[in-house]
Amino acid sequence: MKAIVTILGVIFLVIAAVYFLVPADSLPSFLPGHVDGLARIRTKHGMLSGGLGVILLVISWFLGRK
Repeated sequence: MKAIVTILGVIFLVIAAVYFLVPADSLPSFLPGHVDGLARIRTKHGMLSGGLGVILLVISWFLGRK
């Protein structure tokens, strides 16, 4: 269980980095927020993904303390 939560946390942090570093028109089409012709980044999507990643990593840390 701890490994799954840790992997998901890292995946969400990587997705957050993609949202902060790549403009909306260059995002992969399977990610929400992909809009053709929009050259700005998706900060709300990035903050949500980053927050979820941090929460999952904290949960995995608590799972490993037992």
